Amino acid sequence: MFKEPPTDLDKPIESAVAAEIREIARRKADSELVTNSFSTLVRSVAGGPAEIDRLMAEMHTLRDLLQAESARVEREIIEYAHLSQSAMQTTKIITESLAMWRNKSAGAS
Repeated sequence: MFKEPPTDLDKPIESAVAAEIREIARRKADSELVTNSFSTLVRSVAGGPAEIDRLMAEMHTLRDLLQAESARVEREIIEYAHLSQSAMQTTKIITESLAMWRNKSAGAS
C-alpha cells in the first residue's frame, strides 16, 4: 500500500472541480432570483385584470348614472318648453282680451 504524494497535476483537476461547483451554485442562485422575480411579475400581472374589471364596473355604473341624468335633464327641458309655450299662449289670450275690452270701453264712450 504505497501512497503516492500529491503532485502538481492534481491541483488543476481540484481547481476545475471547485470552479464547476462554484458555477453550479451561482446558476442555482441566479435561477432562484429569476424564479422569484418571475413570481413577483406574475402576481402583479394577475392583480391587473381584477383592477381593470373593478374599474370597468365603476365606469359602467357611472355611464348608467350619466344616462339617467341625461334623460332627466331632457325631460326637464321638454317640461320647461311646454311651460314656456303655455305662458306665451296665456299672455296672448290676456293681451287680446284686454284689447277687446279696451275697444268696447272706447266705443261706449
